[in-house]
Amino acid sequence: MDAAQPTADAGKTVVIVMTSGPSTPQRCATPFFIGMLLASMDAEVSLFFTMEGVLLTRRGVADRLVAAPGGKSIMRFIREAKEAGVKLYLCRPAMPGYEILDDEVIDEIDEVSSGGVLAEMILSCDKVLFF
Repeated sequence: MDAAQPTADAGKTVVIVMTSGPSTPQRCATPFFIGMLLASMDAEVSLFFTMEGVLLTRRGVADRLVAAPGGKSIMRFIREAKEAGVKLYLCRPAMPGYEILDDEVIDEIDEVSSGGVLAEMILSCDKVLFF
């Protein structure tokens, strides 16, 4: 049997829950890379920022953050995931705790949503990844 590249089945849905943020920058690139990879394999990918992950959605934060010295910015990873078709959601209930206002949110966010939206996504998807 040949060692072939894994492929996603068309129609698969994946939810990535992004809880990592600026206090753990080394964890912040992988979710976007995995999301981009899965989306390029025809999976429907949604990434939901919650907990400390919401800080990455404040304008300027992800631009200054790198996962490894000399690496590209987390904002570049976010944009690459978005360009690949990953849908980005921001947890509205988490915003006040991190003092994020609506006008501070990066343009790449597709929707500011409630925790109920995340719960529905989790219950209806094929896979859930937590970072």
